[in-house]
Amino acid sequence: MKKIIIIVTGLIVLIGLVLGLTYHQPAQKKTTHTITPGTLTIGLEGTFAPFSYRQNGQLTGFEVDLSTAIAKKLALKPKYVQTKWDSLIAGLGAKRYDVVFNDVGVTPERQKTYLFSTPYLYAKTVLIKRTDETQLNTLADLKGKKMAQSTTSNFGDLAKQKGADIVAVPGMIEAMNMVTTGRADGALNDLGAYATWKKANPKAATTAVDVSKESPATPAAPLLNQKNTTLQKEINKAIAQLKADGTLKKLSLKYFNTDLTQP
Repeated sequence: MKKIIIIVTGLIVLIGLVLGLTYHQPAQKKTTHTITPGTLTIGLEGTFAPFSYRQNGQLTGFEVDLSTAIAKKLALKPKYVQTKWDSLIAGLGAKRYDVVFNDVGVTPERQKTYLFSTPYLYAKTVLIKRTDETQLNTLADLKGKKMAQSTTSNFGDLAKQKGADIVAVPGMIEAMNMVTTGRADGALNDLGAYATWKKANPKAATTAVDVSKESPATPAAPLLNQKNTTLQKEINKAIAQLKADGTLKKLSLKYFNTDLTQP
């Protein structure tokens, strides 16, 4: 009987020591690969339909739905930060957000400074002009023409390469204002973005020439801080899942009426 009591007492003491050691161990620090734990902070314009825009006061669009679906796959809450295009990418370096979803084209220049996740869109480039403009039909015609472009966009770079005189604008809406009022000869932009603008402005005397054969589609992908390779891999995995289950294609059909998710 005494032996049993001694054994039981010893076990109680041992358990107490283990619990005491566990209690006094420092709590494990939770790791996170986002600026705010539990949240995926996303940078976008919010004025670039159909990619991201406001409808009845609510932020919506192809990239809003896509990034929301990705955040869900990552078990994170999406938070959106609206910024003008010209300062959007720089916001990554300032840690204003974790990732940019804004039809950002994958280019060698950007790859030197930032990380891209898996591309999710291959959009067509169009040359937008007034319907009475007869001298703008190909990219070769841009030389010496005034083109309303964001100076840091793929379209702005392409216009410069073709010898255009750049009229700097912060975004699509401002570019179209310049074209329709005659302050610019034309603008290069995304086919989906122009189609959405034209639908909202059916009386505007503008047309768009498909120049995608002259300028093959540049893949668009999520843009991240160069050091955040872990989040990059997690987003890659989420995009692969959304491709596999058909979500990515459905979103493209919803907002562009065509599948732009394949090269």
